[in-house]
Amino acid sequence: MSREFPLDKLRNFGIVAHVDAGKTTTSERVLFYTGMSHKIGEVHDGETVTDWMEQERERGITITAAAISCNWAKTLETDRTNKDKQFTFNIIDTPGHIDFTAEVKRSMRVLDGAVVVFDGAAGVEPQTETNWGYADEANVPRICFINKMDKLGADFDASVKSIEDRLSKKAVRIQIPIGAEDNMSGVVDLITMKAYRFGGQMGMEVTEEDIPADLQEEAEKRRGELIERVVEHDDEMMEAYLGGEEPTVEQLKATLRKAVLANELFPVMTGTALQNIGVQLVLDAVVDYLPSPLDLDDVEGTDPKDEETVVTRKPSDEEPMSALVFKLQDDKFVGQLAFFRVYSGVVKSGTYIVNSSTGNKERIGRIVRLMADKREEVEEVYAGEIAAAVGIKEVKTSHTLSDPDNQILLETITFPEPVVAVRVEPKTKNDQEKMGVALKRLSDEDPTFKVSTDEETLETIIAGMGELHLDIIVDRMKREFGVEADIGKPQVAYRETIQREAEAEHKYVKQSGGRGQYGHVKIRIKPLEPLAEGEEVAKNVTRDEHFEFINSIKGGVVPQEYIPAVMKGCKEAMSRGMVAGYKMEDVSVELYDGSYHDVDSSEIAFKLAGINAFKEAAQMANAVILEPVMKVEVRTPEEYMGDINGNINSKRGLIDGTEELGGKTVVHAKVPLSEMFGYTNALRSMTQGRASMTMEFDHYAVVPPNVAEEIKKARGVQDT
Repeated sequence: MSREFPLDKLRNFGIVAHVDAGKTTTSERVLFYTGMSHKIGEVHDGETVTDWMEQERERGITITAAAISCNWAKTLETDRTNKDKQFTFNIIDTPGHIDFTAEVKRSMRVLDGAVVVFDGAAGVEPQTETNWGYADEANVPRICFINKMDKLGADFDASVKSIEDRLSKKAVRIQIPIGAEDNMSGVVDLITMKAYRFGGQMGMEVTEEDIPADLQEEAEKRRGELIERVVEHDDEMMEAYLGGEEPTVEQLKATLRKAVLANELFPVMTGTALQNIGVQLVLDAVVDYLPSPLDLDDVEGTDPKDEETVVTRKPSDEEPMSALVFKLQDDKFVGQLAFFRVYSGVVKSGTYIVNSSTGNKERIGRIVRLMADKREEVEEVYAGEIAAAVGIKEVKTSHTLSDPDNQILLETITFPEPVVAVRVEPKTKNDQEKMGVALKRLSDEDPTFKVSTDEETLETIIAGMGELHLDIIVDRMKREFGVEADIGKPQVAYRETIQREAEAEHKYVKQSGGRGQYGHVKIRIKPLEPLAEGEEVAKNVTRDEHFEFINSIKGGVVPQEYIPAVMKGCKEAMSRGMVAGYKMEDVSVELYDGSYHDVDSSEIAFKLAGINAFKEAAQMANAVILEPVMKVEVRTPEEYMGDINGNINSKRGLIDGTEELGGKTVVHAKVPLSEMFGYTNALRSMTQGRASMTMEFDHYAVVPPNVAEEIKKARGVQDT
């Protein structure tokens, strides 16, 4: 088999947005217009293609990122069946709810571009900001689509202003709407200076016409602004423009593409997916402005045998194979699907590859291309493409697959830590056996879902990004694995840390006849400081995101073979916590002295010495409890502002400010998560159901002393 479409005609992009901005409705139109489905599924009817899980259809929200492959030729091409004019799209429809943020983060890592969907009446919403931040981290070029312009309160200019104020000053209009709310009837393209209307079945017939007379002045003004913003990115064009020469449509598009690829401009488009207005033009813009794999830098990784050596791969079928697994999904028919993005080379079914993250050699069983819940089996997948493999055994999200003879280890994806935990107990012995399997599968699929055992009670604790996240997990255990379980009340995932420097010394000595035990360490602990930009980790330092271990031993007073055991002991002590038994984070430990015994010293003795020395130092280092603080946004009619502000203050919340948007007042606040359980219902009753709330994790903060006492009491911890 040979490549069906050349690399420059491939577009890998995601559709991202805040929950309920119309993202899945937009994706369904894309499937319909590209010929992948013969009927448009509506979220409100529970018949969507991309939201294919039962829970998604019932709740009307996206939970898991769905991958779709389809073809597209530009809207007004005369012969759209001509293969030379077609482009291949790999689209990922991502969730908008904060509880499923991992899906967006992992998708951003493998996408080349994104279409960010906004609610025309709400503008920028909290999860849009988070997703935008993930796209910034991954350097992903974006197109903005202001959707729902048919909705009551829709305001295109206010939405654009919210993008400029809260996301980026680089946003630039390339369209304006014709009408709004009930009068929304089409869009004006500021590059071609034509109006577009959408008629026929589901808006499939797109007609080009002159701009309505009442919009001519506005269109000319906005086009002037667009040209000024675009010509800044090309010196020759700028010179010609200043000399009175207007750029052609082709010049404008080419320079705008260059600026979009460099993340210097973000084109803003508009329409209403539900009324079938504007979606085809967004697909045209994906072709015109978002990158193909050839527009991107070569992918960089390291040599698994020597992590100091940088290895690069070009996006070419001729290069050695490299791919990144970005998602695992359990399939009841074929088992585990491992979704991967091919960065270079060709992946063929039946061949052997190496999982560079584990060193294991694996055989690729079958390869499937996905259209949400349907799949097409293929023999091989080429550079730049996205597909899923069946039959890879020991694989996890973020693992690198590579050519056995030319290995590479790609950068891993980091995920946020869970903030909510619940106790889960199987109802019967039979459920208990099945529950272990179910929880392992689900935690393999979802890196933000963690399973642990309470050492004292031996209860199983599951932790995730929010109440809805855990609710869905428990529902999936029941439906997909047949596990019935009782669930405890949601618990906040507290952490602990230290606030000052302290030193401790511990000598672990045990004589019990025969060989004894001897381990002696002196350590210094202090709060972990973030690395400065460009700062390298020293050779004697082992560091991860929340822990640092400095080996300052001189002259072999503690032999090299025992130093890892000391580090292990310190980490184990941190995992048990010092104040209320919660995991301790952000601590730097320096081992600077100690002694050993030729006969009696052992790894276990030094590990125990490390544990005890850390405990003693932490007692003196002012250990405190940390709690997750959420960024909360409440949208409310103005008359309820007083009640809402008073209520937030009573929850130890801090109001950051307010703004007017879409006819409502938006309150921005930071509130501890422990105060927010059940808040949605309280807000409804406070505002007669007219206010809405969203929240997402913001940061960890020190718990006030009175609250810390309550937490310790609830954990049965006595002050010593």
